[in-house]
Amino acid sequence: MPADLAVIGLGHLGLPLAQAAVGVGIDTVGYDTDPRPYAELSAGRTPVEGSLSASDIRRMLSGGFRPTADPAELGRVRTAAICAPTPLGPDRTLDLGAVTDAARALAARLRPHTTVLVESAVPPGTTENVVRPLLEEGSGLRAGRDFHLAHSPGRLDPGNRVHVYGNTPKVIGGLTPACTESAAAFYGRLTDKVVRARGPREAEMTKVLETNFRHVNIALVNEMAELCHDLGVDLWDVIRCAETKPFGFEPFRPGPGVGGHGVAVDPGHFPYNSRTPGHPLRMVSLAKEINDRMPSYVIQRCATLLNEHGKSVRGARVLLLGVTYKPDLADQESSPAREIATRLMDMGAQIGYHDPHVLDWRVRDLPVPRADSLYEAAARADLTVLLQHHRTYDLQGLAVKAQLLLDTRGATPAGAAHRL
Repeated sequence: MPADLAVIGLGHLGLPLAQAAVGVGIDTVGYDTDPRPYAELSAGRTPVEGSLSASDIRRMLSGGFRPTADPAELGRVRTAAICAPTPLGPDRTLDLGAVTDAARALAARLRPHTTVLVESAVPPGTTENVVRPLLEEGSGLRAGRDFHLAHSPGRLDPGNRVHVYGNTPKVIGGLTPACTESAAAFYGRLTDKVVRARGPREAEMTKVLETNFRHVNIALVNEMAELCHDLGVDLWDVIRCAETKPFGFEPFRPGPGVGGHGVAVDPGHFPYNSRTPGHPLRMVSLAKEINDRMPSYVIQRCATLLNEHGKSVRGARVLLLGVTYKPDLADQESSPAREIATRLMDMGAQIGYHDPHVLDWRVRDLPVPRADSLYEAAARADLTVLLQHHRTYDLQGLAVKAQLLLDTRGATPAGAAHRL
């Protein structure tokens, strides 16, 4: 049965888009070049943690969402959205393999007058120089003439109950003005505001700027955290005061590392051709270096605290609280918890963990013991480290029970714990 929308890539980008579309009555099919998401969705389960819950998936299915393993479905829609993941490869460039696979799958079935949207986080120029040729060669159609092509960067904040899909503006950059308007007509059904970029490259670069803005500012406060600790200054009180300024300041807070799917992207690593060489953003490279060293700084603070209390890391019982990258979600993508646990294990510590959203956690393919009783585990541990502040944690009570508490999130009451 024909549908209005095909979402290609059923992960952190594709599922929220499908959910929003189904919610406004758009007949939607979901396809992935990887067969595993189809199997999970067909069974009513979420294929990726931290995006949508199993109950969200069941509501989507009952609302008409149809996951499919048949690529022929891609040729029966008015709009197709490529939402494939683009993880960092070993050389620190974005891996476009899933995007090109999605484009090839769509190209073989692409019909005239279809609107093709690219939501995947890609280097500027990818929609025009990578996706467009694949679609044109595979279909025999011409982008901008026979079908519409546009880029719209994903803007998602999992767990945010204020800024949801419907009230978050959508940036759109089409290959031609007609492409932009076709994409705007589609997204106008899903969100309150559509922002038109000059073209696909401007839309793609918007994501680069937004992501790097976050990482650079987190790096700044992470450096401030080390400086303030050395000077005996309460950084969280400094931030509390600074955020009262009504202009020229936006608060960011330090932590044990930067997690999530929006990785810092240095254009110097983009796969440009010889005519348009990459220009490295030195500030982004430095920010990444600072943020990447935060797990090591946490380990240093752990060792120092234990030493000050007459204990060494070797043989110490260390309890890690919160192993996800974001509070109140199960998603562990790029969470610094695993690196911190690995380093502590290498130093001979006995590691345990507690997380209300993660029932099984493995480091180096080995299961890490999960604390059944949080307070009892904290009382037994030589050191408890808060890595993520889930709302279920009673930090005041935890501070009383724990022998030694290191708070990497500044979430405990002043004076109740050692802060990062």
